[in-house]
Amino acid sequence: MKIAAVSEDGITISQHFGRAPFYVIVTVEDGKILSHETRDKMGHAQFAGDEREESHHKNDPRGHGYDPAAQSRHFQMAAAIADCDYLLARGMGSGAYENMKQAGIKPVITDIPTINEAVQAVITNQITDHVEKLD
Repeated sequence: MKIAAVSEDGITISQHFGRAPFYVIVTVEDGKILSHETRDKMGHAQFAGDEREESHHKNDPRGHGYDPAAQSRHFQMAAAIADCDYLLARGMGSGAYENMKQAGIKPVITDIPTINEAVQAVITNQITDHVEKLD
């Protein structure tokens, strides 16, 4: 199993999915962490200046990130972790959350700050998905 976590420092889980510059990919087998790998992540910094970025935060009763341009950006962000089963973040827009699910990745909004601790919670099935934190 592979678990991706969004991060700014490689140790903690970022509070904002779109702003995090990296994914930390944790490979787990037989309930044990085998390896960590860092991958670049596309995000708001890469999409800045894209006129479509403005539509990302338009009012939508479902939350932000549901328009076609946002979906395209989310799928570009998901491409780097297409081999992962889970995506851990401490905050995310509801559109990105739904688009990750559509890409076959289980997003989890956690209140656990460190990557290794959150991965252990996934392994032991003790992680809580705080969907109330979606915006």
